[in-house]
Formats: sequence, structure tokens, C-alpha cells
Amino acid sequence: MKLYRPATVLVGVLFVLLGGIARLVDVDQVFDDPARVTVHGTIGEKIKFGDSSLTVTRMRFFKDYLADEDDDKPVTTDGIFVAIEYAAARGTEDPGSNSITLTADGGTVYEPVAQNSSTGIYFPQPGFVQSDALVFELNTSDVKGLTLKLHTIEFFTGFPVRDLTVDLAIPSDEIAKQLEDGAADQYVQPERSIRVAS
Repeated sequence: MKLYRPATVLVGVLFVLLGGIARLVDVDQVFDDPARVTVHGTIGEKIKFGDSSLTVTRMRFFKDYLADEDDDKPVTTDGIFVAIEYAAARGTEDPGSNSITLTADGGTVYEPVAQNSSTGIYFPQPGFVQSDALVFELNTSDVKGLTLKLHTIEFFTGFPVRDLTVDLAIPSDEIAKQLEDGAADQYVQPERSIRVAS
């Protein structure tokens, strides 16, 4: 059995230390960095994200859904589902990979249901707009204050570089209850579509 050479082990330890140092940078310095940008918006507003843009076009509550129109067995839940429909347009800069979450006032963080759905927003090639939907499963007792959050991640450090938040206009438990009571019985996940930007 051959052991690793000390130089190989030393290089490995050096990389682990560099990664640790990058993560242990003063948090205030990272979050106060002028290169880190947080953009805020609301439903229907075209939100600039670098030279790209994102528009949340609609939010829909429903009790079960079909991943596509050919499915014969709906996905069900004891809670409720919400679909966030959006249009994403890419500028000349690559917006990078991202992750999407919904956060409620109660602190609950929801991630997209991954069946036939991406867990982030895909920005198409420059000059095109993509329309798609993300589906989330929610706890009916924690819907107030839902906010859609998009985080781009810097590969080396793991820190968010750009954030985007969209207020989904659910300011009270009464409005959340009205939306839940008015939920559609079923939702069919729309197919992703790409068109030329106007």
C-alpha cells in the first residue's frame, strides 16, 4: 500500500485552509461589500437584475397539481401549493446560477417542489425571454408575508453575490386565508416557453 507523499498532503491541507479562510472572512465586510447587490420588487414589476430582468407575472394557489397535462395522477398535499409564474430576460452578462426560496414572516423557508420543475430560475440566451413556473408546497399556518428570494452564489466562497426579493403581497393572515379558500382544485404545470425579447 503506497502512502501519499508529504507534498501532496500539504497541498490538500493548503486548499482546505484557503477555503476555510474565505468562509471566515468578517461577515460585516462581506455583507457591506458594494459589489453585493440586493434588489427588491413586487408582482408584475420588471425587476432589473444586473443587465437581466425578472418579472413575477402571477401567483396561484391550488390544492393539487399535474406535472404536465399528460399526467393522470395529481400530486397532493396536506397543506397547499403555490405556483410562482415568471418571465426572465437575460442581458449581455451571465446572471450566474441561482437558488430560489419562499420565506414567510414566521421564518419558514420553502424550496421548490422538484418534480418536473427546476429549483432555480433559468435565464435564456441574450435577446430572449423565458416564461416558466416554480411550484412550492406550503404549510397553511405559515403563509403570511411570503417573499420570493433569488440568490446567486459565488462559486469559490459560497457567499451570495446578488440577491433579488419579490414581495408576494400577503400582508396578513386574513388575506392568506382568503387566498387559501379561493385556491383552485388543480393546476397544470405550464411548459417552459422561450420567445424573442421585445
